[in-house]
Amino acid sequence: MDRVMKLASQKAVVIFSKSSCCMCHAIKTLFYDLGVNPAIHELDEDPIGREMEKALQRLECNPSVPAVFIGGKLVNSTNTIMSLHLGGSLVPMLKEAGALWL
Repeated sequence: MDRVMKLASQKAVVIFSKSSCCMCHAIKTLFYDLGVNPAIHELDEDPIGREMEKALQRLECNPSVPAVFIGGKLVNSTNTIMSLHLGGSLVPMLKEAGALWL
């Protein structure tokens, strides 16, 4: 849990992902298209990825990926991110976190 929280606070946007997950790919693409350069942690490519995935589940990430942290705070699932984006709240949140300067 400590490692996940430490990684989550090291950059304005942090995404815990799996390289084979289509929803993870969609979320990463959304952030890239918005001009954000998130820190990406591919759990299936990390030696302690399984432990980090369990920590994310304890944080109530269900499913565990993609887990998105903005400004060190868990924003959670694909549905939440897409709802924020479609509602016009995601970009202001990214600006406040320092991930966007426009």
